[in-house]
Amino acid sequence: MQAPIQIKRPAWVEEFQAFIMKGNVVDLAVGIIIGAAFTGVVGSLVKDVFTPLIGLLVGGIDFSNIFITLKGTSAPTLEAAKAAGAVTLNIGLFLNAVIQFLIVGFAVFWMVKALSRLSLAQKSAPAPTKTELLLAEIRDLLSQKQG
Repeated sequence: MQAPIQIKRPAWVEEFQAFIMKGNVVDLAVGIIIGAAFTGVVGSLVKDVFTPLIGLLVGGIDFSNIFITLKGTSAPTLEAAKAAGAVTLNIGLFLNAVIQFLIVGFAVFWMVKALSRLSLAQKSAPAPTKTELLLAEIRDLLSQKQG
């Protein structure tokens, strides 16, 4: 009966494991997951709420159907043009993406602003260092001798 073959793990596996378990990497992963979910919510907000409202304000225009047919047959909707194989310049979809970007940027701005205020509120005066404590003690002793 032969002894089982032992396979030695490469050294980089332990380094990688230590790297993955660092707090920053885990925080980044959580941020990416939350960001992906947030993007879905913002995408729906733009597509289903803001774009129809803006379209209504400017005369009932559906932004998703604003396009220019570059090659092929012209169609009334973007979906029909794509189904016909037309090459299109999708201006309305670009406008939706710009609106979505602005909303995400605005939300991130306010979130960072709120977090920085919260961070500043939680930070109190830093604890004195050992050197500062020692200097304060020397100052107090000198003032006692003079007084």
